[in-house]
Amino acid sequence: MYCVKKINDDLYWVGGSDRRLALFENAYPIPRGISYNSYVLLDEKTVLFDTVDRAITGQFLENVEAVLDGRNLDYIVVNHMEPDHCATLGEIVRRYPDVMVVCNAKTVPIINQFYEFGVDSRAIIVKEGDTFSTGKHNLTFYLAPMVHWPEVMVTYDTTDKILFSADAFGTFGAMNGNIFADELNFERDWLDDSRRYYSNIVGKYGPSTMTLLKKLATLDIKLLCPLHGPVWRSDINWYVDKYLLWSSYEPEEKAVMIAYGSIYGNTENAANILACRLADQGVKNVVVYDVAVTHPSVLISEAFRCSHLVFASATYNSGIFSSMEHLLMDMKSHNVQNRTVALMENGTWGITAGKKMAEIISQMKNMTILDDMITIKSSVKEDQLAEINAMAEAIVKTL
Repeated sequence: MYCVKKINDDLYWVGGSDRRLALFENAYPIPRGISYNSYVLLDEKTVLFDTVDRAITGQFLENVEAVLDGRNLDYIVVNHMEPDHCATLGEIVRRYPDVMVVCNAKTVPIINQFYEFGVDSRAIIVKEGDTFSTGKHNLTFYLAPMVHWPEVMVTYDTTDKILFSADAFGTFGAMNGNIFADELNFERDWLDDSRRYYSNIVGKYGPSTMTLLKKLATLDIKLLCPLHGPVWRSDINWYVDKYLLWSSYEPEEKAVMIAYGSIYGNTENAANILACRLADQGVKNVVVYDVAVTHPSVLISEAFRCSHLVFASATYNSGIFSSMEHLLMDMKSHNVQNRTVALMENGTWGITAGKKMAEIISQMKNMTILDDMITIKSSVKEDQLAEINAMAEAIVKTL
């Protein structure tokens, strides 16, 4: 049975959710599931905006058929060719053999890499700023390369002022009937997943995201329709401002994250003592994570949120504790920058973790590493409490 939502007089949400998938892109935990959004416009011509992941094929096809209600599908606009949004494209073409595919020139070879239905004969190629009429509605297309694939574009319905934003403004999390952000406590229940989605999926491409946001700044957007997560019809500027901040790599909050890699608990003890000293000096909402049990995607998201980062690592195999090294390399690959960093190292002999952590962090842009790294020899001693207190003071001074 179909399950659709009416967005306005002639636009319908025909997507669905997957609550069984454990890892998005086989990499990122999604305990709250994921939604795959697709939209049908009923005008003089019918238009489908993107398709969905293979996991919800049956539901999606029933949804499209129900909304079309016997009408043929005239066009499908392909804003993004990643398989979670194009896995059912071939099935749509098979069911609606006369459908034309509206896309940009970079999309065509990618479609041909995934499919053999011969898109060249049915492709309508659009360029930056091109317009396309479906009857009452007029669509304008804006290229958004590397947000986060090279062929990405977004589509703006100038008639109803709707932006179909591809992966931009998406978030992890299944839809639970309330598909509009104003029906949810978004800041409380969804913002963390939105930040984690942006920082891990799109975060590497901040300059490309900023370029797109500059284009969108000229548009009057009344409805924001992303490919994952809630649809926005109010407070759109609040959400866009989050993207402006994240894509600039400026911290979202003056806050401290402490991440530690500990083998037998002694490095963890040092991290906890530092957290307490920060709290004693009035720092609120300090967050402390064990890198061995916290997924890196959570830590990347927190690195985007927090202005100050502390890394405490045991020395392991003459280097950095493996989970900590993974995190730091992940931060580098996601382009984390503009942060203040403090370092703590531990070891019983041949202590090298601090130096090697500093080497990786120094390769990131505009990272300020505080002086006086703390070196622990096996366990914290009474005479080192003053060092930890001094580190807390140095962090507070720069907050």
